[in-house]
Amino acid sequence: MKLRHLAVFVAGSTAAPGFAGPPYLTNDPAPTDLGGWEIYAYASGEGRHSNVDADAGVEFNYGAAPDIQVSAALPLSFSHAEHERWDSGTGHVELGIKYRFLKDRSSGISAAFFPKAILPTSSLSHHERTRFQLPIWVGKDFAGGWSTFGGVGYNLNPGNGNRDFWQAGLAVTNAVTKKFSMGAEITRQASDSVGGTAQTRAGIGSILRFSDHYGLLVSAGPTWADHRTGYHFYGSLGIFY
Repeated sequence: MKLRHLAVFVAGSTAAPGFAGPPYLTNDPAPTDLGGWEIYAYASGEGRHSNVDADAGVEFNYGAAPDIQVSAALPLSFSHAEHERWDSGTGHVELGIKYRFLKDRSSGISAAFFPKAILPTSSLSHHERTRFQLPIWVGKDFAGGWSTFGGVGYNLNPGNGNRDFWQAGLAVTNAVTKKFSMGAEITRQASDSVGGTAQTRAGIGSILRFSDHYGLLVSAGPTWADHRTGYHFYGSLGIFY
């Protein structure tokens, strides 16, 4: 899959704690509450014209210990190339652990290390190897429900024709009400293959909480690579316990 859910760079710390995480590509340092669950039934993708790579699946986040979150994403993958039929199969399973090592209540600044392993379980990709994402996330809350978060990470991307690369992202969100937030972000990814090009993504996202336990999360925006413009999107039903 071409999509690298900057999920290495994909959770936010705002005045309303539930307004965080997906739908943004950028992540933040706030882990899931101790003993709590965040479950996202999601669809995400990236493309240009009729060429599309997409995932649909379930992401689980669990507050396993104070300041520690364990995560898993179990996707199905879909791919479409111009003048060809849709192809589908299993996607790349993602496993991660977020550890918040800094939480300064006086300044509102926090930081976390969120490594992930992306397993070569996709039936649409062959001869791939396990990849690793190694980001550091930093966030800060402000008055009026504003929050900013972002970070940078190195990606280990072994395999023929592949190359290791850096990614970075920055997002700003605002808790407009107790049940609705909006935000904007920009991310940058260096080339992940020999002869490839860097990619820049911008996006706008929102979260609508129906109740304490359910919410709708969406985001979308343009992608620029090799002087060409594409698009990316994300949507999910969030369940929080």
